Amino acid sequence: MKATLRRRAVVRTLLAERGDLLVVAGLGSAAWDCTAAGDSALTFPLWGAMGVATMTGLGLALAQPKRRVLVITGDGEMLMGLGTLATVAVQRPGNLAIAVIDNERYGETGMQATHTAHGVDLAAVARGCGFGDARVVWRGSGLKAACRALRVGAGPVLVQFKVVAEKLPLSLPPREGALLKSRFRRALLGPGADTE
Repeated sequence: MKATLRRRAVVRTLLAERGDLLVVAGLGSAAWDCTAAGDSALTFPLWGAMGVATMTGLGLALAQPKRRVLVITGDGEMLMGLGTLATVAVQRPGNLAIAVIDNERYGETGMQATHTAHGVDLAAVARGCGFGDARVVWRGSGLKAACRALRVGAGPVLVQFKVVAEKLPLSLPPREGALLKSRFRRALLGPGADTE
């Protein structure tokens, strides 16, 4: 099957009317796509921390069990951290959802093919680890139901969105790690939360 979804459109749909949704954006394209959809203090973009988006989301979901946490990451980063899916499944956070934006490419290093281009099914890996809801979406017809599962489905939930491989103009979030941490903490916990 051939992907027809566009990654920025998928991320825009995921973040539409987000309310108080907490978002962890994986490095590179995931962070840029979240920023292009509208920079928010409730989005924590990871700069250069490949492979840690899912574990960061897990920690946040366990620390904030009454808040919905959405990890938006790419296939390359998810492949680097496959073991995190097992840890998430064992912990079973009902408020955690993972959206994998899968263009079958390592976009930050030259668009080399990832293993998903050769048949690796990340949703099947998640199901094998114990996720109750893990699916692949190839077409727009499945987008609405997948977004609903990510927003309100009993977690952990994983949706692998197969998107067209494309190079897009950068839409960069702030680069300063301390600033990102402080603004996220203030947005999450209120004024004064960033003082230690």
